[in-house]
Amino acid sequence: MIETDRRGIIGLAAALPFASPLLASAVHAADVATSGPGASGAALWDLTELYPSLDAWDVARKDVVAALPRLAAGKDTFGQSAEAMLAALEDISAVSMKLARVYLYASLRADEDVRVSANQERDAQVTDLFSSFGEATAWTAPETLKLGAEKVEGFIAANKALSARFAYPLRKTLREAAHTLDAKGEQLLAAASSPLSGPGAIRQQLFSSDIPWPEVTLSDGSKRTLDAQGYSLARDAANRDDRKAVFDGFFGQMGKFESSLGAAMSAKLKGDVFEARARSYKSCLSMALSPNAVPEGVYRTLLAEVNAGLPQLHRSFQLRRKILKLPDIHYYDIYPPLVSLERKFTLTDMRNVTLKALEPLGPDYVKRLGMATAAKWMDPWPRPGKRPGAYMNGAAYEVHPYLLLNLGENYEGLSTYAHEWGHAMHSLLANSSQPYELADYPIFTAEIASTCNEVLLTEYMLRQAKTKEEKIYYLGMRLENMRGTFFRQAMFAEFELKMHEMAEAGEGLSGESLTRVYGELLKRYHGPNFVIDVPYAIEWAYIPHFYSTFYVYQYATSISAGTWFAHSILNGGKAERERYLDVLRAGGSADPVDILKKAGLDMTAPDPYRQLVADFKATIDEIETLMG
Repeated sequence: MIETDRRGIIGLAAALPFASPLLASAVHAADVATSGPGASGAALWDLTELYPSLDAWDVARKDVVAALPRLAAGKDTFGQSAEAMLAALEDISAVSMKLARVYLYASLRADEDVRVSANQERDAQVTDLFSSFGEATAWTAPETLKLGAEKVEGFIAANKALSARFAYPLRKTLREAAHTLDAKGEQLLAAASSPLSGPGAIRQQLFSSDIPWPEVTLSDGSKRTLDAQGYSLARDAANRDDRKAVFDGFFGQMGKFESSLGAAMSAKLKGDVFEARARSYKSCLSMALSPNAVPEGVYRTLLAEVNAGLPQLHRSFQLRRKILKLPDIHYYDIYPPLVSLERKFTLTDMRNVTLKALEPLGPDYVKRLGMATAAKWMDPWPRPGKRPGAYMNGAAYEVHPYLLLNLGENYEGLSTYAHEWGHAMHSLLANSSQPYELADYPIFTAEIASTCNEVLLTEYMLRQAKTKEEKIYYLGMRLENMRGTFFRQAMFAEFELKMHEMAEAGEGLSGESLTRVYGELLKRYHGPNFVIDVPYAIEWAYIPHFYSTFYVYQYATSISAGTWFAHSILNGGKAERERYLDVLRAGGSADPVDILKKAGLDMTAPDPYRQLVADFKATIDEIETLMG
């Protein structure tokens, strides 16, 4: 399975007070990249469905700029009546929807080729526009709180349109009263959003263009440039010396920039601490979890259960060492498949297999997916200059999602394909079931649709397997999916928590100190019989998700939930399937923990995480049985 630190939602959206522009529903910063057909050609998606030309885009951008004074003036009438409140919020929503579409076009154009400065400048221009939009609408939360819960609830009761579209976000605002500043304070924080995003942009630019990535010659004579794409392509090489050379070259070069990368991360952490203190949260973790009412116990229970399950993870590494016939196991040994599968999947194959694998989700789901995958919504192949990784971006609520992929014609590419289209279907189902303001699902539920697809894909492939070796291959991919998405992401979450605790305590932060902390976690998570070579502890700087505050833990919660739903669907019937699809249709219409509880899954309890560890153990047992 594809390791999930290569797939992650990057929160690009400004914190819109009542509008929900779907900017971050499932945007993936994935470090997956392999060669494929069209690797040097043009992008294959059709952006004219957003705007027919750059001129049309610029007209829309200027329309947003021109609307900002009007949005700011909405403060004057907001509290006069339910109708006045509705008018102001509808205006904000309409402009934010246009802004989301402007953003999406600029972002996609920028990602087509990161070397084209004009496209990067347009993308940066929209980032600044988000900041301006936030300033113009920063009054909404303070004004809502000034009215008070009784009056706001009275307005909601008096106006059906206000209730249907804005009741939930209004109540969320009331819930966050203790952490909302006055209008001037909110305006200042909105204005700060652009400079506070600077550390992530610096890190991205370092990786994309400024670090002189080395070239390595592999044992077959081929040469590979070890940037993020080259590293992710070559790190699973069958030849162990090749793997070591890839790790040494990539992380060795990254280590030369440890101080700069540490400075960028330190600045990002200080920004988080600044905002948490400005908003009177007890911690950065509390600030990240509070808006969606995710109990802090969910985070800490996850980490506790993952640590309790580490003996099974350690056991899996020794199984890997045994199958690969290694004298010992190093960090560069974790990516090769347990057995090889020389099977090619073309893009047509990926589509057909995915449609078959997802039949348990029902004929309507499959029909809709079939229509979507036949359209020009996707740019599938890597090429020079293209942003590495994979993502789905559903920002254009009134158009459709777009997907950027960097596929190889292998099972890993197939799995990525199924994963990202799971996100796209989540957006399509939410958009068709919810108004714009309630369609944008939070990150906590975003990865459930993608991981459920991957589980269903693996189960389908296992049913189709004809040989023992093929079964071991897919079981190994299932094991790797759980390792990468559950254990590894939890390790990232533990590191992220430690980084923030260090920043909150005023401890000195540097590339060296972060590398030391990360190295200690690597050793604990991989066990006493696993060799962690010192230079590889700079890996923390390779993970872009750390620039999206307390995001990574939701991979681990999501694979727990996605696996639970997949099993309930496969072992159940229409009722179980509809409960799952209702989660996707719900979008962001309620708190995510409550949406899942309604479907029968309690993420505040340890049970989902313990079941995932039990499934991990059972997969090891099954592989060992097949091995004899």
